Amino acid sequence: MPVKGAHEKIHAAVTSWPEVIAHPHRFGGTEYRLGKRELGHIHGDALVDLPFPKKDRDEIVAAGRAEAHHILPESGWVSFYLKKSADIENTMALFKHSYDLAFDQRSRHQIIIK
Repeated sequence: MPVKGAHEKIHAAVTSWPEVIAHPHRFGGTEYRLGKRELGHIHGDALVDLPFPKKDRDEIVAAGRAEAHHILPESGWVSFYLKKSADIENTMALFKHSYDLAFDQRSRHQIIIK
């Protein structure tokens, strides 16, 4: 069962981070990006999908923090179903991990270009 108000709380947190922008997602819901890189997207108050390097994805799934993506289980994506209020904090932590990876990668790339 979806967590009422989860989308609004997650949206407020994720869009408060530097340079994060929100867009409508092509399959519904809201997509969050840092530059050109998608940090993840949320479908209403029920489901969040986030991309990670496969190693990170494997660790997240093994720890029970999310499951392999519901459509692309062999990819680096994870899916997390929001079922209770406490799931909002876990979701924000997953988004923060995705953001930190994207920010670090972009910073390394900018150093190489300079």
